[in-house]
Amino acid sequence: QVKLVESGGGSVQTGDSLRLSCAASGTTDTINTMGWYRQAPGKLRELVATAIRRDGSTYYGEPVKGRFTVSRGSAKNTVTLQMNSLKPEDTAIYYCYGVWSSASQRREYWGQGTQVTVSS
Repeated sequence: QVKLVESGGGSVQTGDSLRLSCAASGTTDTINTMGWYRQAPGKLRELVATAIRRDGSTYYGEPVKGRFTVSRGSAKNTVTLQMNSLKPEDTAIYYCYGVWSSASQRREYWGQGTQVTVSS
């Protein structure tokens, strides 16, 4: 069974930085797409950032562009999110996700989430 485990959340002040990490276990396949979503209280889950291992491309949600950096680790099924210049509106539960796909199949994996709280 594939399991994604996040680490690195916490409580910080406005302007501080945090680094989230996520590692997948339970598979030898390469999870090509990995990234992060977040969900704040009373809001829908939104995409934060995605990193594609195959071609190195990255995508960011508009609210975090220029402040967050997503990257894939040297271990094939890992992803990190470097969050700088944090704002109170970044407060949310951050979920790591991964997508494995082939010509005929698609599987999604989700972590349990890690809390990020930014106070003013």
